[in-house]
Amino acid sequence: MPRRWGAVLALTSAALLTGTASAGAASAPVVNITGIEAKNGNLIGLISAGGGASIDPGLKVTVSGKDYPVDAITSGQGTPVARSTVLVVDTSGSMGEAGMATVRSAVAAFLKSVPDDVRVGLVSFSGKAVVKLAPTADQGKVQSAVNDLKSDGETALYDGVTLAVKTLGAKGERSILVLSDGGDTASKATQAQAVTALKSAKVRAEAVSFKSTEGNVSVLKGFASASGGSVVSAANAGAVASAFTTAAKTLASQLTFSMPLPPGVTAVQDIKISGLAAGKAFSTSALVDFGDGVSAPTTPPAASTDPIVGPTEDVIKASGTESTLPILGVSPMLGIGLGAVFLGIIAIGVALSSGTMKSGRQTRVDSIDQYVAHGGRPAKAPKNRQAAVSESLVFLGDKIMEGRDSTSKTMALIERADLPLRAGEWWVMRIVSLFVGIAVSTLLLRGGLGMTLVAILIGFLLGWFAPAFVLRFLAKRRANKFDHQLPDVLTLIASSLSTGFSLPQALDAVAKDAAEPSAKEFSRALAETRIGADIAESLERMSDRMDSGNMRWTAMAIRIQREVGGNLAETMRTTAKTLREREELGRHVRALSAEGRLSAYILIALPIGIFLYTMQTNRDYVELLWTRPLGLVMLAGGVVSLGIGMFWMNKVVDVKV
Repeated sequence: MPRRWGAVLALTSAALLTGTASAGAASAPVVNITGIEAKNGNLIGLISAGGGASIDPGLKVTVSGKDYPVDAITSGQGTPVARSTVLVVDTSGSMGEAGMATVRSAVAAFLKSVPDDVRVGLVSFSGKAVVKLAPTADQGKVQSAVNDLKSDGETALYDGVTLAVKTLGAKGERSILVLSDGGDTASKATQAQAVTALKSAKVRAEAVSFKSTEGNVSVLKGFASASGGSVVSAANAGAVASAFTTAAKTLASQLTFSMPLPPGVTAVQDIKISGLAAGKAFSTSALVDFGDGVSAPTTPPAASTDPIVGPTEDVIKASGTESTLPILGVSPMLGIGLGAVFLGIIAIGVALSSGTMKSGRQTRVDSIDQYVAHGGRPAKAPKNRQAAVSESLVFLGDKIMEGRDSTSKTMALIERADLPLRAGEWWVMRIVSLFVGIAVSTLLLRGGLGMTLVAILIGFLLGWFAPAFVLRFLAKRRANKFDHQLPDVLTLIASSLSTGFSLPQALDAVAKDAAEPSAKEFSRALAETRIGADIAESLERMSDRMDSGNMRWTAMAIRIQREVGGNLAETMRTTAKTLREREELGRHVRALSAEGRLSAYILIALPIGIFLYTMQTNRDYVELLWTRPLGLVMLAGGVVSLGIGMFWMNKVVDVKV
């Protein structure tokens, strides 16, 4: 079998990327349309002439019997149509080192001239087809991948073509450049399957044919005819260099054309594009799916002269607004925005005027409180308007939180977390969190009207419940820290009692020497006893304030000892020892369940993290979850399953000691 000049031909296949005709084409250049589609209200596509012939930018498009003028620009100035090609190179043993060297030098020459926006990939086939490089604009990676090719093994042409079609994806102007003699000795796919893959994906196949004892040029012609491509023959390295020069000229001369969608044209239409290429007239056609199209323009009726009535519904429709609110005549998004602004103005007005809504009794009480707080001196007026607005918002929050069943629970959590917040300040914080949550979610989950509403709902839920979650977390963390310190605190009390201190003196030692939060809580309990409260009752209130079962047992032990007598220091030591052993057992159980808890965290975060990542990297793929009925069912099922899994895993790892 003669040595295959596949490298040479591969480079020529690059020329085929642009849709050039074979070397024996007629004097009139062959013109091809690629990557044509209706997108964002425009018809866009690429047009090129074989052999790198120049095309006059003044084109004419005929749609449904009507002619529309079109201006085109060269693709070298940028194009909205993504262009990509995959080099499908034969690396079987018959290529040899000389053939691979020709491939490397030819690809290097091609990459120097190819436009920057063309993404080039590489698939090699010998005993099996392998993707060496996905389409990329990094020419250095392409050259490096080609340089690493080695010749060895059998020939799997059909597998190589099928794999290249899959690698190209489904968007933009796509082509494959096949270097082969048409022979196949190792493919799992059949010739018919390869042809079907080219047709269904609408990928243009260009082929470089070379002579071989196993050659079958009819196979390559079948690929080309099925996809609108061509077959080029190459006999030596010089032919390869010439082919790459032609490829560069063809790519540079490609034109990007764009025009507004013709009004009233819908569904699939056969369009015709005509003009001049190399000074000669040409005409070519293509099928385009216009979808729902663009509504035909109508002559708007005379606008009403009544300034109150405003434009009629027909005028609104003629202005191009596709989705309107039936009464206001504005787009849904504008209506939502106006509603938000209206509610915001009302909220600010209520906040600013709330200071004047105080009753006479409340005003007198506030005056006394301010007089006492300032050491018997009259309180100074607010320094600026901003402080007045803040106080008004906080006062409004106090009025809203007053009398609610949840207010007492919220204030207990705030007290347990040791946060310097009033009920009104907490309410203002939640409102701010609400707006921040909505803003962040709409920024991350941007989309149409439906997606915007979903984002607002998600942001509302996150903004409303996140502060409560954080508050519970802070309160629980401080309460756990108190419980961890309690055995040492009881030991300190027992030691103080053994040295002759009374119980109040022992508590005072804790308030002075213990770490936070124990020092602050015992200091508060001791302060209550100094104004007449019973010491056991003060300790019980502290246990309720910190929600500590261990402290309740301690307070109960102190109350019983005071009623029946006994050695309180020994009781404190016994209680401290019991609590310490219980804490050690709890830590041991927590260590044993750490693997299960970590698995639960990962399994819960994984679907959420993948969803957010896919929203940013492949939005079209994940949008099927809320744009299709089946997707909505799957989304609802996933959320329900995630909730059940969270509940189940929490119960499995939550071991009570």
